[in-house]
Formats: sequence, structure tokens, C-alpha cells
Amino acid sequence: MSWLITGGAGYIGAHVVETMRAAGERVVVLDDLSSGRAGRLPADVPLVRGSVLDRDLLDTALAEHGVRGVVHLAAKKQVAESVAEPLAYYRSNVHGLTVLLDAVVAAGVREFVFSSSAAVYGTPETGTVTEDTPCRPLSPYGETKLAGEWLVRAAGRAHGIATACLRYFNVAGATRPELADAGAANVVPMFFERIAAGRPPEIFGADYPTPDGTCVRDYVHVADLADAHLLAARHLTEAAPGDDLTVNVGTGRGASVRELAALVADVTGFAGPPRVADRRPGDPARVVASVELARERLGFTARRGLPDMVSSAWEGWRRAHGGL
Repeated sequence: MSWLITGGAGYIGAHVVETMRAAGERVVVLDDLSSGRAGRLPADVPLVRGSVLDRDLLDTALAEHGVRGVVHLAAKKQVAESVAEPLAYYRSNVHGLTVLLDAVVAAGVREFVFSSSAAVYGTPETGTVTEDTPCRPLSPYGETKLAGEWLVRAAGRAHGIATACLRYFNVAGATRPELADAGAANVVPMFFERIAAGRPPEIFGADYPTPDGTCVRDYVHVADLADAHLLAARHLTEAAPGDDLTVNVGTGRGASVRELAALVADVTGFAGPPRVADRRPGDPARVVASVELARERLGFTARRGLPDMVSSAWEGWRRAHGGL
């Protein structure tokens, strides 16, 4: 029996594949390679190239690979893009999930792990976010993740599927350079891109009510996040049909954007202060995960720190961009 990992050729997905394989789980990947790379996957991991919108492909993959559970990571995930293209985001993230769950129900799959996001919280009124903090997403991306949680839990209860929704905080780092995030949609590679172009890292707003005036965020190493997926999958194999679990995945510790920029400068050798730009609309001053529930229910504790995230991410980014 196998676990189907949708989006498994992506940055996070490839780390989940690596972790689950190392733990002895059989995995198969479904990815349309729109942002993923087949080269991230070991040669012996089956890759089904296609979309979760393709029901026939899903039915075939679930049957041919004896899938017993699904880890669903495939999604569009850029906040600004979702504001400009909401229909594309709802089509991919919500309709695609509906098609996938239809196939899962028909195939008799009984475990489902859903990749959610701290974006479901929007601008929380408290700086430390628990799973009971009201969800008020600010972007179509966050809306699709919240709607996805509702759909996953409802389908699980109706059809006897044990489900887990993992709300990621800010993900960074890599276990190996070839698995690193080579894009520029997240803050750490955004800093790298500017430094490689000879420009200082850019900070959006330095007048927030925080110790140094910049936003405070919870950064979690992608390897720790992958561990959380494995723990969630194992948890579901012991859960009753229809059980559901929703947990934050972070460290419970905050770091300011200015602190992050200083660490990036140290690792890359960049000299000079960051550039301070205007605030971005909707950026909360502080968002840090409460991680007690993940520890209690999954036995999860993040083990890696921010220096490891930045140094491992830089090594991967350099390799992907010709050894800058």
C-alpha cells in the first residue's frame, strides 16, 4: 500500500517524499510539474504527471498504486497572484480538491492529510496564534485554504476518512541543495535574489509595534515540516474513521524581518543595511504559532533553528543559480 503525495515534486513536497521514504513508507507522486521538478524525486519513486483536476488520471493512479492514504500539497500559493487571479485559485485549490476527494471516496482511501496555511488567520488580534484563533483570511489564497479545510473535514465525516489539516507558518531551508526553494515567492529567496543582483534585502515597514519595528514571524525548517507530515500520516493510520485534526506547524518562536535580514547578510557576505520600503497592506505586526496541540496530538516539536534554515537555503539557491 502506498501514500499518494500530490505536488510531491515541489519544494515542500520533495522533502515530504524524502522523509516518508526514509521512514519506510511507499510513496507515489502526482504532479503537473507547473512549478515542481521531476529531478527532485528519486528514480525509484513513481511520478504520475498530471493535475488533480483530471479525474480519470486520479482513478487510475489510486488503483494502480494501491493508495491507502493521500498527502495533498498540490496548490497555487502566491498571495498577490491570488488577488489578481481569484478564479484560477479557486479552480485549482478548491475545485481541484473536490475532484480529488471524489476520487478518494470512490477508491475507498481512508487517510487524508491536507496542506493548509497560517494565511487562514489573516490579521489575528493576538500575536500568538492557536488553532482556535478566529480565521479571517485576507486573500483569495487564504480563503481557498480555509474552504479546503472545511471541505476535507466534511468529506471525512461523511465518508469515514480520517483527516488532518496542517497549518504551515513560514517555511524555509532545505535538507539538500537540490531540494531547496529556488523561486522568489518566499521571503528568504526574495532576499537572496536582491543580494545576487547587488541590491540590499528589502523590508516592508519598520514602524510596527515590535521591538525593532519590523514584522515578527514564525519560521519553520522544511525538514521539520516534512516530519510533521509523517507524524500526521502515522497518526491517521491509528485514528477512527471520520476523525479530524487541525494543527499549527511552526516553532512557537518569533524572529523579526530585520533579524532575518541580518542573518541573511551574515550567511551571504552582503555588506550594508537592508532597504526599508512602505508597509504592505494587511501585514500583521506579529504572527507566531502556538504549537502545543501539535506536540500533544502528534508528538511534533521543531528541532532546527533559523541559522540552519538560512544557510541551507543559501547553498541550494546558489547551486540553482549557477554558484553565485
